[in-house]
Amino acid sequence: MPQVQRYPLAAQAAEVLLDRLRAGEWELGHRLPGETTLAAQLGVGRSTLREAIRELAGKGVLESRQGAGVFVTALDVTEDWDAVLRRADITAVIEARIAIEAEAAALAAERRTPADLRNILRALTARAEAADSAGALVDADTAFHRTIIVAAHNDILLEMFNAFVPRLRRAMIDMLRIKPIANPAADHDAHEDLYVAIRARKPEAATTASRIHLTSLKTALT
Repeated sequence: MPQVQRYPLAAQAAEVLLDRLRAGEWELGHRLPGETTLAAQLGVGRSTLREAIRELAGKGVLESRQGAGVFVTALDVTEDWDAVLRRADITAVIEARIAIEAEAAALAAERRTPADLRNILRALTARAEAADSAGALVDADTAFHRTIIVAAHNDILLEMFNAFVPRLRRAMIDMLRIKPIANPAADHDAHEDLYVAIRARKPEAATTASRIHLTSLKTALT
């Protein structure tokens, strides 16, 4: 069984425990062996083991329950958005947008309020007026799509949109400078179709309009 041999011991102990979790030694919800046993297996002191457990608990992998022991709450460390997005290519981000925004469009068609509709229409108008500048158009386009996410009234979808859409900004600006929109009128109509479907409370039509638009964006960027 692997033991910790290098400094810092607590970090090494945490890594060994994580490796054993990844290998399937303990199942989700399983209680880890007692402190004395586990410390001996790792070749560290109990205080070092406690520190390692605290580190993994902070990452959501383990949970210490008073009087009950230490339990497995996840089988691996979940990377934060920034780490994932640094590795993601444009295609992956747009595919994520399609998954999120197509559903958000349907929810917006079901849940939008009069105030939501006013905000979407205002953003649609601003988008049309920003067509002369690549940077302004990208920002206005993002603002338009964000109003739809807001109208879906789902905080998780909004957080996801806010997390990764800004990372597309530079790529989209560069694309528009190299390859301007061939038919601005048709592009505006596609966005207007989305607004109209949401206004008419037609979830399927809203989903279709969102998916068609973003799929064309994916084709243009890749």
